[in-house]
Amino acid sequence: MSTSQQPDPKDRPARLTVGVVGAGRVGPALAASLQLAGHRPVAVSGVSDASRRRAERMLPDVPLVPPAEVLARAELVLLTVPDDALPGLVEGIAETGAVQPGQLLVHTSGRYGAKVLDPALRAGALPLALHPAMTFTGTPVDVQRLAGCSFGVTAPEQLRLAAEALVIEMGGEPEWIAEERRPLYHAALALGANHLVTLVAQSMELLREAGVAAPDRMLGPLLGAALDNALRSGDAALTGPVARGDAGTVAAHVTELRRHAPQTVAGYLAMARATADRALAHGLLKPELAEDLLGVLADGTDGTDRTNGSEGDAR
Repeated sequence: MSTSQQPDPKDRPARLTVGVVGAGRVGPALAASLQLAGHRPVAVSGVSDASRRRAERMLPDVPLVPPAEVLARAELVLLTVPDDALPGLVEGIAETGAVQPGQLLVHTSGRYGAKVLDPALRAGALPLALHPAMTFTGTPVDVQRLAGCSFGVTAPEQLRLAAEALVIEMGGEPEWIAEERRPLYHAALALGANHLVTLVAQSMELLREAGVAAPDRMLGPLLGAALDNALRSGDAALTGPVARGDAGTVAAHVTELRRHAPQTVAGYLAMARATADRALAHGLLKPELAEDLLGVLADGTDGTDRTNGSEGDAR
């Protein structure tokens, strides 16, 4: 059942005051989404000029105050700071007595589950880990992107329904992640999304170097189809010279990359080896072709040009 259509807030009276500690790209978007569901943002904190401008744009008329004041004003507090800063923030607000008994304390880190909030739990807070599996821009478009977005949810069992309800109110889809699986869950998302941006940016740079005037227009349909095929078919969607075992074409790639963009060679070889392993395991790469291919990939950083004259395509 789709949860992207939010119920009328008037039909659900248990509304909460909402505060945000850390006005990065995520916090204001979540608070604005909760506002659409009928909750009331009452305070936000931000350190940099950029975060303050973002808060003013996304949450107009919501006062900018110090973190302790955010906790004093809000029943639901979003802790939306970088992962490495989260444990220290939680310990600090617990030690200073800023946490209120019964206060919902929500962090949005993908790396951590609910246990990182244990210092606040001991002070009486109700800990929730709600991580949106989405990339954020820091603009109002982020609120729209939350519709149908999956959230990694971790919380004590007695708070599970409350955590999932908040996600649904933001238009998201709750996905329960066990505490001990959070780092693996986050690594999987980073592997797919963060590294994709790097790969696409490198591809666009190389296409410009090759003389393509509009690399974004060229890549859009190709990458869209590749992503759709991968999501539908997994490893069966593997195509291209590595999956076909075209060792000469791969060697030519390495030679050209070394000449024009040496900083991309290591990444190309690493991804090509991973692709070859998966293609072999799923019977897409013929074993008799794999030996030459793996030889190219093994020798790819030693300056040897193993091009044999064959040329591949983007199939």
